[in-house]
Amino acid sequence: MKSSELQASSAAGSFRDPAGRLFSVEGRLLRAVAPSAAADLQAFLDSTTARRWGEAGKLVASRRVDSREAQALGARVGLAGDAVLVEHEPLPFVSYPYEWAPEMLHAAAGLTLELAEALLPEGLGLKDATPYNILFRGPQPVFVDVLSAERRDPGDPTWLAHAQFVRSFLLPLLANRRFGLPLDKVFTTSRDGLEPEEVYRLAGPLAKLRPPLLGLATLPTWLGRRHDPDDTRPYQPRTLSDPEKARFILESLLRSQRRQLDRLAPGAHRSAWSGYGAGPSYTEAGFSAKQEFVESALKEFHPRRVLDVGCNTGHFAALAARQGARVVAIDADAAVVGAAWRRARAESLELLPLVVNLARPSPAVGWRNRECASFLERARGGFDAVLMLALLHHLLVSERVPLEDVLDLAAELTTDFLLIEYVDPADPLFRRITRGRERLHADLTREAFEAACRRRFTCLRSARVPEAHRWLYLLRKTEPHARP
Repeated sequence: MKSSELQASSAAGSFRDPAGRLFSVEGRLLRAVAPSAAADLQAFLDSTTARRWGEAGKLVASRRVDSREAQALGARVGLAGDAVLVEHEPLPFVSYPYEWAPEMLHAAAGLTLELAEALLPEGLGLKDATPYNILFRGPQPVFVDVLSAERRDPGDPTWLAHAQFVRSFLLPLLANRRFGLPLDKVFTTSRDGLEPEEVYRLAGPLAKLRPPLLGLATLPTWLGRRHDPDDTRPYQPRTLSDPEKARFILESLLRSQRRQLDRLAPGAHRSAWSGYGAGPSYTEAGFSAKQEFVESALKEFHPRRVLDVGCNTGHFAALAARQGARVVAIDADAAVVGAAWRRARAESLELLPLVVNLARPSPAVGWRNRECASFLERARGGFDAVLMLALLHHLLVSERVPLEDVLDLAAELTTDFLLIEYVDPADPLFRRITRGRERLHADLTREAFEAACRRRFTCLRSARVPEAHRWLYLLRKTEPHARP
């Protein structure tokens, strides 16, 4: 099951794997498994690795539906009477590799290798290695493609998913670390990552001769030029008479991939936006008052699902998570999202940070634009509370989005509360980002902002940030939806 399959009621994104197809029946996530794949799936579900990983939360919870119930459910979606059905745990929020910080892609790669290594002693292996096999529960990667595991030939020393692992994990991490290539530029244009030749072209003459570029991009590019495309011998099965030797070779390969991955671990780095949320726009008293306002609202109303838009390094998202909310936090800057992910991981917070620009959110992509739903489709109406702190002026000024449109979108995203910060045109940062275009925002006043809010929300409370031209508002949707 790919990540696109865990999020919707249709099976539009589950057509790629002939071993099974996903369906949603009354909110239950069900996979119809092809008879040819049923034995491999059962071997995996019965394995010690699957049991331990399930208990640790690293593998999506799955159970085989008994035959009588499977027949009844299968009849409702037009399946054959002998269909094998497996029910999967739906994870809280679906994300895709083009929305991850590099740290998250690195963690997903580590989980993939860890599973491949754990399966070997049980006579199992992974037939593919793509980041779309993984979702995140908060900051923790979860392997969700249970049909990727299969029984392996004990004498086979090869990992057929090796090249895919390099293309979709190692080369994107390398290009991001060495050349600053954003992950969204990789995965929105190519589902399967990067080819060695693409990374080779980015490097200078000397860099091409140094590891890890030498092994991951340069040598494959040189060898590829000499390879006869009609020669199928490299793809023919290889079987050794000694299973122990075959396993040793395969284990050595996985260890070498682990070393490569360790070398490509993203380092913590700062960007222009690092620490902006608690930066020069606030005095110590001002930021303390802002935190108290937000924390008080979270404690009083206890939202269970929170979206923090423009989360920066996750300070306020973490406040919500510590209050027991399940939080999705988005920001356009990968560096601050990476910092938020490290914070969430270190504190074991139920906080999923994603690289998403609300002004240009992730579109629907894939076959017929149905494989991967857009961010707004996944997020709309999915949160009890939305935080828009130190964000509105960027949308109004830098993105030229009208105030009414911003509030309309906020009302679509939340079912109940909106915590929003109004930054007045007199604010020094507001004046800086207008770059002499103050006249374009001459009609923006606090009174106009409040009037626009009243079309969709009721103001529960507001407060001025001390020593700043900024106000905080706790708004409640005029007609909140009932919480599920």
